Amino acid sequence: MNKFYEHFKTITYHKYLVMKYCFRMGLFKQGITHDLSKYSPTEFLVGVKYFQGHRSPNNAEREDKGYSSSWLHHKGRNKHHYEYWLDYGGNKEQPFIGMRIPENYIVEMLADRIAACKVYQKDKYTNESPLKYYIQGRDFVVMHEESKELLEKLLYMLAKKGERYTFKYARKIVRDLKRGKNVI
Repeated sequence: MNKFYEHFKTITYHKYLVMKYCFRMGLFKQGITHDLSKYSPTEFLVGVKYFQGHRSPNNAEREDKGYSSSWLHHKGRNKHHYEYWLDYGGNKEQPFIGMRIPENYIVEMLADRIAACKVYQKDKYTNESPLKYYIQGRDFVVMHEESKELLEKLLYMLAKKGERYTFKYARKIVRDLKRGKNVI
């Protein structure tokens, strides 16, 4: 297996899916610019080295080194990750807090989670997959409460009503944002 080609193919397919979903929800610029940092040497070369095809190479790098240099680079450049929006809380009870995430990035986050699950789960994917993946790590998520509520609402909606309904709902969120209406 040519890991260079397989990794390139995987991230490009993921990017294509996110772009397609973002377009359906009215996020044209975000669809085009989604995850461009994955093609930078810092992220791409690590992805090639740790490529496995069934999960993110960042997890394998983390297991090998104790951290993921690729992930640290990625989350600091891509606003559709809740980790981008973390700040110091200023006290021992809350050393880090989640800042409110603009709704357009939560919508992109939804597209990203759907695409990642489809890429790695392939024919085992269902509309419940992104929700199940999210729930597995929810106890470790540090996110602004309103942002978390919207993400969870979209994930549950996807699981129960499917992509078409959820994307239509998300497109209304994006349209309202463009009109200056407060969504959350």
